[in-house]
Amino acid sequence: MNSTKKFWMRSVATLGIFLLGSLNVFAASPEQEGEPVTHNVRAWVGARIIDGTGKPAIENATLLIRDGRIVAVGTRVKLPAGAEKIDATGKTIIPGLINAHGHVNDVSQLGVYLRDGITTVFSLGGDKEFALREQSATAPPGTVPHLYIAGPIQDSTAIPGAVAVKTPEEARKSVEELIRNKPDIVKVRVDDFLGARPKMSPETYEAAIDEAHKNGFRTAAHVVLLDDAKGVLRAGVDYIAHSVRDREVDEEFIALMKKRHAFYSPTLTREFAVFGYSETPSFFSDPFFLKEADPAEIAKMEDPKRQESVAKDPGALWYKEHLPIAMRNLKKLSDAGIVIAMGTDSGGGPGRFQGYFEHLELEYETKAGVTPMQALISATSGAAKAVNISQEAGTLEKGKWADFVVLSANPLDDIRNTRAIDSVWIGGVRVPAKKQ
Repeated sequence: MNSTKKFWMRSVATLGIFLLGSLNVFAASPEQEGEPVTHNVRAWVGARIIDGTGKPAIENATLLIRDGRIVAVGTRVKLPAGAEKIDATGKTIIPGLINAHGHVNDVSQLGVYLRDGITTVFSLGGDKEFALREQSATAPPGTVPHLYIAGPIQDSTAIPGAVAVKTPEEARKSVEELIRNKPDIVKVRVDDFLGARPKMSPETYEAAIDEAHKNGFRTAAHVVLLDDAKGVLRAGVDYIAHSVRDREVDEEFIALMKKRHAFYSPTLTREFAVFGYSETPSFFSDPFFLKEADPAEIAKMEDPKRQESVAKDPGALWYKEHLPIAMRNLKKLSDAGIVIAMGTDSGGGPGRFQGYFEHLELEYETKAGVTPMQALISATSGAAKAVNISQEAGTLEKGKWADFVVLSANPLDDIRNTRAIDSVWIGGVRVPAKKQ
């Protein structure tokens, strides 16, 4: 199901009058006086608007929406008669955040993402994703983010959420079966988990990528090592869904990324989740974290025996030592003009807290040397390109979905201000707060 159809399904459930809404969304320009008034017209007035394009923030601006779509953004927007005006003086409005690499196993997890300002989630692998896509399509408006999926991962080992493919023939057959369910992307995993498992051979992932492309489907790759990243790029992969972590990327890698017009997701918080719970992290006392975090998961991460085990684990130590390399690679690729797509791998393992990790990821990106504006772009227009929905989302521009977050502080001053959420809106519908 494509993104436009998903949007209209939700709009029908919200408004109950699809035909009238679709005829009137662009019936007249907001610049014209006396514009015909339709239902559900709202204007946020006096805000600072960061539109996700990378252009400077617009001060004292207006965001005008009608029927779940953006009608106008700017400082000279004329409001139609009867529009509901919302005073946004002192507030900052940003596009809804997009997690271009998460994992969803239960529909309740979608609500966590959404209440934390994540209006789109790209769930990159799992056995339940096709069923969850169907559930989310009929969920009440304002309760779930837009969901895009990969379905079961093509891997060398049949671990949960993956299907084992060990030969090119198996890879082609598996992809052929997968695409019958129309995933939004086909994902391969090329990783031996630091020697703990066999790794998919180049011939096998080449076959999987080729079979997907022959049938019109894009591809993503889980990689760790630079050589493997180059290999999947030579095979034509569209999306590098994790950082290169073993060594710094070189000019050949950058050239391959540019040749493929490939996207890059750093998932720096994924690294943290592997080694960071050798002690209790400071964010465990953050009220923004605590409002959504599962107490049982917190208790698990605080268990002294588990923390001692993490502190001694060779794999955890490897990822801790190599996180600085991943961060340098992010900065180098950003400087080279590669499109960065914010992703976290949240939900993909213990301690990867959905919703909160997306905000923590932005903080890590700025620690890596990108600016707050660049970090925001990675979570808005950059991520939208990786998810392949840039015609509908990722920026606050005329015609796009009215997915946005109202903040009580400016994230360009401090990226941690993305957590200062005043309200979240998806398709023009305000997201209800969590019931206590």
